[in-house]
Amino acid sequence: MKNFLLIILAAVVGGFAALGGAQYLGLNQDTRYVEVQAPPASSMTNFAAPSNTVNVNPAPTAGFATAADKALPAVVHIKASKQAPGFGSRGAQGIDPDRLPDAFRDLFGIPEGGGQGGSPAPLQQGSGSGVIISPDGYIATNNHVVDGAETLEVVLNDQKTYDAEVIGVDPTTDIALIKIDAVNLPTVQFADSDKLKIGEWVVAVGNPFSLTSTVTAGIVSAKGRSIDIVRRSGGEMAIESFIQTDAVVNPGNSGGALVDINGDLVGINTAISSPTGVFAGYSFAVPSAIVKKVVQDLREFGIVQRGLLGARIMELNTAFAQEKGIDRDNGVYVSEVTEGSAAEEAGLMNGDVITGVDGVTTLRNSELLEQLGRHRPGDVVNIEFERNGKQKTATARLRNANGDTGIIRPEPEPESISKLGAEFVELDEGTASKLDLKSGVTVADIRSGIISEQTRIRPGFIITKVNGRQVSSVSGFQKMIDGSNGTVSLEGIYPDSPDRTMKYGIVK
Repeated sequence: MKNFLLIILAAVVGGFAALGGAQYLGLNQDTRYVEVQAPPASSMTNFAAPSNTVNVNPAPTAGFATAADKALPAVVHIKASKQAPGFGSRGAQGIDPDRLPDAFRDLFGIPEGGGQGGSPAPLQQGSGSGVIISPDGYIATNNHVVDGAETLEVVLNDQKTYDAEVIGVDPTTDIALIKIDAVNLPTVQFADSDKLKIGEWVVAVGNPFSLTSTVTAGIVSAKGRSIDIVRRSGGEMAIESFIQTDAVVNPGNSGGALVDINGDLVGINTAISSPTGVFAGYSFAVPSAIVKKVVQDLREFGIVQRGLLGARIMELNTAFAQEKGIDRDNGVYVSEVTEGSAAEEAGLMNGDVITGVDGVTTLRNSELLEQLGRHRPGDVVNIEFERNGKQKTATARLRNANGDTGIIRPEPEPESISKLGAEFVELDEGTASKLDLKSGVTVADIRSGIISEQTRIRPGFIITKVNGRQVSSVSGFQKMIDGSNGTVSLEGIYPDSPDRTMKYGIVK
């Protein structure tokens, strides 16, 4: 019995010792919420004294709420109905209905007549965002949100729904301007994106995955960023000088607002950098300074007025500088000056290194293109550059694509093309090479007209021949249509089915 009591006593003492050790080591402590008093400022000798300047980037909690309250009413949900991928002129099973015997058409829900006025191919609905920029219904969004859309529906933050029309698009910046028939709408105010600093808080507002009126926040991670995504559709004229942020942006956010802590627009959310197609850390927005200029041009002229310097440029780096014998590691190298251009008139020469425009440092291609992209033909800019190690300046009067300083107006479509009810663009070199095509024109958009009424042609179709003759360009295609009477044969392919040549007949 005495031994048993000694064992019990030893166990109790051991337990208390263990608990005491755990407390001493900080183990097994309950979670507690305690109020901690801050030490006097005078004792914090390792920290610099606070500045007397106003904090332009306040504590985010209240700022996020303010930004969301101001921006949410002006951000809309855009539903764009487009041709479903893979349908082209084929049915849902990838079968060309025009090649099916009549007896089998009903099995696929295809009425007799197939490609000539048959049932329309199914559409898919894409989701994007837009920003109301004027009370009378003008909305800024991305070109890729509305590109190829057959119908556009805009849903406001208060759930009112409107049909929208496209006023103009600019593939070189991926910005588009659309309009709804409404008045007294809430708008967002433009902020100066030039004043935005790396590290500042920003808020993204949009409709990711159709989750309407979603707000996320992050900081500005970088400015003047180029990721070579707009160049795929905008070509060599593309301007990429994105604001990079870590605010969460996903499919459906495209065209939505990136606002500062005050709720003013600093950019249009456009792209994400992701191996999976969803947010993986960084998103990219077109700066408001570019957006404002582009939408003003589209509203006033229907087309963007680009002020061009007229020089081929390359971004300088250490290796390239050593190759060219240049004693600097950054800047924009002028590899070629176009004859009769603004650059030639200003006295720029091959081998010059451009370092600034109008006092703004431009050490990267994206920064230079952004500054020039804010100007119209006829505008005068001051170019800072280096030649043979010496700093110089020049004054350049920018020109348009025609080589003069006039305003470029959209060319009216020939009546014959207008009646077709479609938009045709040049076949880009990448697609031509991939599909092993010498030439052709791409059907970019289809409206009401002969093609929609008489054929099953859908956006994306590449017309390679008209009446058996090779199509070389859009202008050549127009001449062929103008010179044709009666029944016209259109021959071509869909990129998703390059081995199958399709033929359609239309009657003008």
